[in-house]
Amino acid sequence: MNECTKFIFTLKAVDHKRAPLVLMREVLAHLGHPHNQLRVIHVAGSNGKGSTVNALREMLQHAGYKVGAFTSPHLERVNERMTINGKQISDEQFLAYFNQLAKIIEEQYNGDFPSFFEVVTLIMFQYFAHQGVDIAIIETGLGGRLDATNVVTPLLAIITTISLEHTAFLGDTFAKVASEKAGIIKRGVPVVVGVRNEEALAVIKATAEERHAPCFVLGQDFTVTNSEQGTDYQQFTYKKEQVVMMDVPLKMAGPHQINNASLAITALLLLREDGYLSFADDTIRQGLQRAQWAGRFEQWPNHIVLDGAHNSEGTAALIQTLKDVYPNNQYRFIYAALADKDHANSIELMDAVAISIAFTQINLPNAMPAESLAMLSTHAHKTHHEEWLEIVQTVLHERHEEDIVVITGSLYFIAEVRQWLQEEGQ
Repeated sequence: MNECTKFIFTLKAVDHKRAPLVLMREVLAHLGHPHNQLRVIHVAGSNGKGSTVNALREMLQHAGYKVGAFTSPHLERVNERMTINGKQISDEQFLAYFNQLAKIIEEQYNGDFPSFFEVVTLIMFQYFAHQGVDIAIIETGLGGRLDATNVVTPLLAIITTISLEHTAFLGDTFAKVASEKAGIIKRGVPVVVGVRNEEALAVIKATAEERHAPCFVLGQDFTVTNSEQGTDYQQFTYKKEQVVMMDVPLKMAGPHQINNASLAITALLLLREDGYLSFADDTIRQGLQRAQWAGRFEQWPNHIVLDGAHNSEGTAALIQTLKDVYPNNQYRFIYAALADKDHANSIELMDAVAISIAFTQINLPNAMPAESLAMLSTHAHKTHHEEWLEIVQTVLHERHEEDIVVITGSLYFIAEVRQWLQEEGQ
């Protein structure tokens, strides 16, 4: 398995200049069109995809369904990206599907492999189809229109939020990014939308109207009110037309997670209305009470918070959640990120609430140098060091007992720190 993962991690999308999705469809045909055997909920967006997928998975599992979930990136093992009822694909299954795929690539394409994400997406389609999942919840990797997952015609689509991210690929305006994300909207297929930005929302609504896709927008067609953040849970009231659910419990912290949960609730209610699902309303409560997502406001002992806030929208949500959960504590931020993000706005937001901020970097080719990140900060108590472990250990050693150490930025950084914390027995 190590040899396999080392190989697929070398497969860069930029090395392959084929027309988008053409190879995906060709290889899927060789595999017997496994994606067409799946009933899919397709999820795109800048933030909140993973949390929305997890909320859907927990609720559907509680209703008795066999649920496949495809998410990215992984924190420790590539197997995390494809689970059935929360259980990761085994190494043996992963290798079997990879070898079947490799045989096709060798015979039909002279060994010219597609990108890493295309490979894992093809493995996922085989795995979910052969295991006979009842529902496959599939998260896009990048964008939507040209994403490797966008070969499916789903039962329903979800677009969570729109931020300016991956601008080299998705465009440098909210409208351009929204146009790419809206590419998952299919003719006649309902779409549930959590997007607040008016420019982006206008594009999504126009795309849905053009494709005769019923469009349900948070704050317009369904609402969340009366939110209260507790120590272990928060709760809120959900309303869509005649459906009103009071005091809905949610394990995940932060108002943004209430929004994500409302998208998941709306999706399941629509699928129930259309006859695709059957479940009691109590399923929603039970599922959301258990739903949590590693690396998303993940609270560790000794006042450590891990959060993969990788853009300014995510950072704003993180800070609001800190204020809700830890209103009387001081915050020390540690930040590392990749080079393709809007760091200036995120750092400005952290500068405004932190008592200290430390910058570091991870060992990836596209990592933003710690010194470059530090130059974007105006904080009086900022530091930087290229060795992330040294920075983390220093901050943990120097902070006061009640200070909250917030480790944030790239999920790849979060994965590294998380593994270290586990090894240290934190």
